[in-house]
Amino acid sequence: MSDMQNGREAWASRIGLILAMAGNAIGLGNFLRFPVQAAQNGGGAFMIPYFVALLLLGIPLMWVEWSIGRRGGQLGYGSAAGAFGALVKSRGSAKLANYLGALGISIPISFAIYYTYIESWTLAYSTFSVTGKYFGILDRASMLNFLQSFQGVTNSEHFAGFGTAIVFFLITWALNVYVLSRGIAQGIERLAKIAMPTLFIFAIILVARTWTLGTPSPEMPENSIINGFGYLWNPDFSQITKAKPWLAAAGQIFFTLSIGTGSILTYASYLKRKDDIALTGLSTSITNEFCEVILGGSIAIPVAVAFFGLTETKEIALGGAFNLGFAAMPIIFQKLPWGQLFGAMWFVLLFFAGITSSVALCSPAMAFLQDQMKMTRKKAAMVVGAVLLLCGLPVIFFLGHGFLDEMDFWAGTFGLVVFAMIEVILFAWLFGMKRAWTEINEGADIKIPGVFKFIIQFITPVYLIGLLFAWGVQDGVPVLLMTGKPSADVPYLWGARLMMLSLTVISIVLIARAYKRGTIRDEVAPDLRG
Repeated sequence: MSDMQNGREAWASRIGLILAMAGNAIGLGNFLRFPVQAAQNGGGAFMIPYFVALLLLGIPLMWVEWSIGRRGGQLGYGSAAGAFGALVKSRGSAKLANYLGALGISIPISFAIYYTYIESWTLAYSTFSVTGKYFGILDRASMLNFLQSFQGVTNSEHFAGFGTAIVFFLITWALNVYVLSRGIAQGIERLAKIAMPTLFIFAIILVARTWTLGTPSPEMPENSIINGFGYLWNPDFSQITKAKPWLAAAGQIFFTLSIGTGSILTYASYLKRKDDIALTGLSTSITNEFCEVILGGSIAIPVAVAFFGLTETKEIALGGAFNLGFAAMPIIFQKLPWGQLFGAMWFVLLFFAGITSSVALCSPAMAFLQDQMKMTRKKAAMVVGAVLLLCGLPVIFFLGHGFLDEMDFWAGTFGLVVFAMIEVILFAWLFGMKRAWTEINEGADIKIPGVFKFIIQFITPVYLIGLLFAWGVQDGVPVLLMTGKPSADVPYLWGARLMMLSLTVISIVLIARAYKRGTIRDEVAPDLRG
């Protein structure tokens, strides 16, 4: 591959593409969210709905996004605004599809806003591990207070106010903007070639250290790594008949593969017409699953059982991914020889997982500004950076009022399902499954089983519609009306919603300007073969 094609940037190498796509998919969810979700939803039984969701949602949608992105890139579109319109057969429908593509800009940038802040915590804690700042705190309540005081939610002798959190946020923000400003080959691809091998090496070292722990407290032989794996993987089949594990598994697949964010679409837009997407997309999925199930499932929960016992680990899992990663793990590192080193490895691993994902989440907005607004990459990076900074500050200051959690639900959960549903309906039904199947297999290095043609056209959209329906019936009205939320938090939650809505409106306005400039055209599903 060269680093330019059709006047647009391109990937410099296939390995760089695979690593960048893997970096997009492999994020904090692999090492923090996945083990907690598995532990909360039936242990080994969770893997049944998990792998069903992978086969019926994850891999099919991966191929759909790769196909839409590669096709859009040939027409000069690096985001859904443009690429969507090129899938339909009438000009009126094409315009509507492109305006729906605004979600492919606003959802990932909203996701990136709060994700970058969480990512900055991992950078801070890697520093705290090296310096030993949290060493001496040996109970979870105090360690949680340490985290909350770092975040500015509470005060303690360790931190005063938001100062330290803002410093690390600014460092993380600057690194993201720098990578984005360097371009596809020199920025994103180069980052992936450094971050992903380092991530895998650190993860393998930590897994090896986990397996050698045995029983840290001989007087409590039940607190062992083996029992930790048993807690995580022994199946509770009574959970299979409940809706919650199925919804949780589907949500985890969306989160872990980064489908429904538009970032895969954007990365695929820098491919050439004959570049394979079948094998490369599958390789990305398999790499992510190895990292999540084998590596992510072998560190935090088993270690927690070994040091805290099964009862307390269940409490940690119920407390969520942040309690596991930032309140439990730092205590464990203090009980290990070379704990500062292993702590630094853990948080650097999380930081690399985070930054490769956050730059991917910013890429749809970057591509739109470059392709349709005709900005230079550096100017586009400055604009995206300004959005991350200005919108990131409320996330920092109003964290204690649920601002981040509100954004995480609408942008990082609900929005992904809605956007993926729009994608698959446009691709399989309006573009047409016959043409869609040809598109997926164009230049393919493997033969995709024909059953996936049926899955993409029928099973995947029905699955997505069913998820949205189930959410609407079970939780829709209470969530919309903020039932049960503290009254003091409600104005801040509305502020989070208003900010995300504003980003969508701005995206729609920019699409309208692109139409006037002639940088978005009603392509009406042109034939690109030949």
